[in-house]
Amino acid sequence: MSWRTIAYATGCIALAASLPVWCYEPQPDPATVVITRTPVSGGSYLGVGVAELSQERVKALNLKEDRGVEITRVADDSPASKAGLKTGDVVLEFNGQHVEGLEQFMRMVRETPAWREVKLAINRSGSAQQVAVKTEARKAWTSAGGSGEAVVIPRIELPAIRLPDIARANMSWRSSVLGIEAESLDSQLAEFFGVREGVLVRSVVKASAADRAGLKAGDVIVKVDETRVATPREVTAAVRGSKSKKTVSIAAVREKREMNFSVPVDDGVDASNSAPRSK
Repeated sequence: MSWRTIAYATGCIALAASLPVWCYEPQPDPATVVITRTPVSGGSYLGVGVAELSQERVKALNLKEDRGVEITRVADDSPASKAGLKTGDVVLEFNGQHVEGLEQFMRMVRETPAWREVKLAINRSGSAQQVAVKTEARKAWTSAGGSGEAVVIPRIELPAIRLPDIARANMSWRSSVLGIEAESLDSQLAEFFGVREGVLVRSVVKASAADRAGLKAGDVIVKVDETRVATPREVTAAVRGSKSKKTVSIAAVREKREMNFSVPVDDGVDASNSAPRSK
């Protein structure tokens, strides 16, 4: 049975994975279909675009620590706009919790119920400020029941669709303290490298702390000071927690054999301007 047959049999069709499923009741006129759309809550909403902080932006913004997210866009008439947030502000804390990066910030916003007031600690032009923002509900649309906006569209016979291959984006992360570019492993890659979980080193900056310690592209970091790590952010957190030491111990798997490396972290070397080196 084709997907078109299933669509007409069930009265539901999805045009793409990211779009809602549209459902309809058979109409007296076989040439048209009437779809009813109803607005529903789609999660908490601040109305800002944010970006990870590069080492260059940390210096340009005169930040004391390499953490937080930079606001790159503020939507008109959004909670952020009403609270006075501006492009170039750096969010350092969310309700008293340190903001380490983009993924964590998005998760904290998403997990905050709508219409709650949250307090943001921000850096604006080198000055620390506190801003209170009241979240709002993001609007989404559904067609499952209820009354709403009726849309009449012609009924058409849909042709067979052959979807093209779509390139998958790989998310990588760069640590200026260690001097590496890395990414998390999925289950298949983890099995290939002989680990259950870990962080794959994609490249090592020449003369960086990691380079001097002997780490190479293709190594999989599994522990930092005996703390197991599975994501680049966990590596960052573990290294920052060891800044009182002169060196940090990193366990990495190379050619399915675990090796230990003593990486210097006390000299504050910034290797972000050096060319990366791949294995």
